Formats: sequence, C-alpha cells, structure tokens
Amino acid sequence: MSQFLFQEEDEINVVEPETNDDLKSDKLWHILIVDDEPAIHDVTRLVLKNSVILDRKLALHSAYSAQEAKVLLQSGIEFSMGFIDVVMESEHAGLDLINWIREDLKNTTIRLILRTGQAGNAPEESVISQYDIHDYKTKTELTQRKLTTCVYSSIRSYRDITTISNSLDAFKKLIASSTSILKVDKISEFASAALTNLLSLMALDSSSVYIVRHEIDLFNNIEETYLACSGKFGETPDNIENMSDLIKTKINTAFSDQTSEFTDQYFISYYRTSHDACAVLYIEFDSPPTGFQSDLAEIFSTNVALVLESLVRHQQSETNQRELMYILGDAIEARSKETGAHVKRTALLCHLIAIKLNMPAAFIAAIKAAAPLHDIGKITVPERILHKPGKLDPEEWEIMKQHAEAGGAMLARSSLPIAQLGRTLAHYHHENWDGSGYPEGLKGEDIPIEARIMALVDVIDALGSKRSYKEPWSPEKILELIKSESGIKFQPSLVDLAEEHFDEIMKVREQHPD
Repeated sequence: MSQFLFQEEDEINVVEPETNDDLKSDKLWHILIVDDEPAIHDVTRLVLKNSVILDRKLALHSAYSAQEAKVLLQSGIEFSMGFIDVVMESEHAGLDLINWIREDLKNTTIRLILRTGQAGNAPEESVISQYDIHDYKTKTELTQRKLTTCVYSSIRSYRDITTISNSLDAFKKLIASSTSILKVDKISEFASAALTNLLSLMALDSSSVYIVRHEIDLFNNIEETYLACSGKFGETPDNIENMSDLIKTKINTAFSDQTSEFTDQYFISYYRTSHDACAVLYIEFDSPPTGFQSDLAEIFSTNVALVLESLVRHQQSETNQRELMYILGDAIEARSKETGAHVKRTALLCHLIAIKLNMPAAFIAAIKAAAPLHDIGKITVPERILHKPGKLDPEEWEIMKQHAEAGGAMLARSSLPIAQLGRTLAHYHHENWDGSGYPEGLKGEDIPIEARIMALVDVIDALGSKRSYKEPWSPEKILELIKSESGIKFQPSLVDLAEEHFDEIMKVREQHPD
C-alpha cells in the first residue's frame, strides 16, 4: 500500500518544526494508527517519526484491529488524533470503532481520520453525514505532504477543542469555587481556599504558591503578612520561611518596582488593592503553563486579590471593634475597682458555651464581641455604691439594679448588630430562670438565650475572682453553687452543660488570670 501513499512524490523529507526554538515542553502528541496492514503503519511512521508540531514531538501507537485499538484507547493515553481503516476484521470494523469511541467511550475530543483503500465499502458522503469524524481520506490520496498536512490540521483542531473544553470546565469550577471561597470568613482560610482553587482551575496541582500582603499604616510603618501557601512551601504561612532567598528577592522586587512577571518557571504578580495596601502572588510551576493557564492566573488572581483586600478590611474593622469593646469593658470594671481580665474571660466563656450549644457561627462570633458590654450600665452607678466593701442596704441595692436598664438604654441608641446584642446582654443578664430576677422579671425561655448564657458565665467568673467584698471561691465551691441555683437562677440545661465542661471553663480562667 505504500506506493499509494507516496505516488506523487519520490523522496521523503522530514517535517520541520514550526519554530527554531527549543521545544517548550517534552509533552507529546499521541497519534493512534488503526489498520490491519503492517505496511500502512510502517509508511505512516516513516513520514511522521521526526515531526514536531506545535512545539511537541509525536508519539505513534499501532493497533492492527478495532479490538486492539479499544485496549489502547482505554489505557489512559490522551490521544489527540487517530487514523482508522474501515475494513479490518469486518467490512465495517472501523466505522463501528468510531461509534464506540464517541458513544461508549464518550471521547468527543480525539480527531478521527477515516482512511480506506476501498471507498465503495464506505461512501464518503454517507460516512461524513452519519459518523463523527474529522476527515475522510482514501489511501491513494494520502501522499507524504497531504499526510503531514492532515496531521497538522487535526492536531490544531484537537488543541482548539481541548482549550474550549478546558475553558468551559474552568468556568464551571470558577463558579463553584467562587461560592465556596466566599463562604469562608477568615483571611487565612480564604487565601488558602483561593490558592487551592486557582491551582485546580489551572490543572497545576503539584505547583507551589503563596500570597503576601503589604500594608502601610497611619504612621508609615510597613507590615507584611504571609496569608497562604501550598506545595513545597507548606500548607500554612508558618512554613513560609522555607522559601529560598531568591524567591524572597523576587517578592521584594515586585513590591518595590510594582511589577509582574510571567515565565515558564514562575508567575509573580503585583496587585494594588487600595491606596495603602498591595499584594503579591507567586506561583512556581512544575511544568510550563499554557497560554490559557496564564490568562486564567491573571484574571483569577486579580479578582481574588480585590476580594481578599475587602475581607482584610472587614476583619480589621471587626478586630478594632472587638478591641474597643474590651477597652470599654475594662474601663467600666476599673471604675468599679474590679480590675483584671473579667471582661475578656466572660467573652471567652460566652464563646465557649455558645459553641457547646451548637449555636450558629454568626451568633458565636457576635456574643464573644458583645459580651464586654454587659455591665456598661455601671457607669451610671455612684462610686460610693460601686466601691462599698460590705453588703449594700436596700436603697443602695435598688440603685445598683438600675444599671441593667441604663446599660440597655445606652446601647439601644445604636443600630449596629453587636451593640444590639450588647443591649440584650446588658438589659437582661440579671433575669432569673424562675422569674425572680430584674429588671423585668422574665421567666424561663422568655429570657433571651444570650442573656441566659451571660447570667451563668458572669456568676462563675465573679465567684472565682477577688472583689472588694470577698475572696475568690474554689472551683468546687463555684460548681456547687451553680448546681444549687439550677432551675432558680440558671437554666437547668445550661447548668448541666457547664458541669459537663467545667474543666474547660476553669482552664479558660487559668489562661487569663487577673
């Protein structure tokens, strides 16, 4: 059959590479030859064996029957194209193989060239209309030049189809990853999730990445934060020091020159995220990226950097609010000479109890932030009453009780969610489960859950702390007291929960002493 393949040409010339540069990748284009005539395989290999197409060499695989072809096609090799003879073990073996590839194997990307020496068995018009093939050739048509041209055309088509397919898959992943990433509310978790999804989108799972944020504060101090990393740099920013001095230099250069660079070995990109902050993303590739991967890195990274900056600002705002709450709470405690870590401990204990109750994450975070405001109303109580070493008389006690309503009224003026939760804590944390508390005498579950938690936590910490009128109680005595007040002052199920986790409660107190 070789005389048909080369009937128009007397000499075989090796196909030249498309460029004179070194090959960009040692990846191969895999081509499947399916034909029951060994001479067809020999001649095809002779023409294509040294070819380089789109900067890749060719790997030629031979199958001498449709059954052998099926084995190869299921071997995990990514074939870009295949030459398939029509007549092999049966008159329509090649056509049946094409249907199997498309319908059973579900492979729609491989470019299939139907090659026949007996056109009457498979008329071109009917085959083209009925079978999903890239081209139809009689063996007498395939001269050396036409064979080469056919391979170029098929591989370019395969490349374009896979690029479109990868783009679609990446788009789907991008939608899914954007949803999952935006559910994360911690900066480090967000950055890690973003990097993980970026690598997944780029199909570069074994590469290494990290992101650095650079900020200049009000006093022109520069703060650099390593937000996330992966691959050989580790999975947490704590391991970022493992990077080489060369990479550190590249990052510092990107910050100072405000530049980005994309090579076959790495991608480093600078992003100005606000007037006083910027970020650098560094990706070290395990293999050269494609143009599609490069574009994807640029688009995804730019948008992630902007979202990340928004999250950083939001978290900074929350941190500032929380610190202000602690300062305000400490100021209130200092006025009543109950100095120490009572404010921080009550916040941490409310947080702990809320977690043990399996409360929503938003509630857990909010009660921790609002807890320091529970006694804000004490600033309205005269110092002679706050500082009295002994027991208050009835008149003084009535004045002291007014701090709950006063605190609630102060915080009611704010529309901030944390302040509103603080209002509830301040107003109701002296209500008792049996209705004997103040200021409204609420009973049972009519008392807001956050106030029920605070009532228990406040007493536990107050009993364990030194006050102007008492010495600190032992853990055993505290537990005995709260158990005796179950169903009276405290919700019984909360008392049971506190007893179950009492060692953890005491550990929090030990970690934050006065």
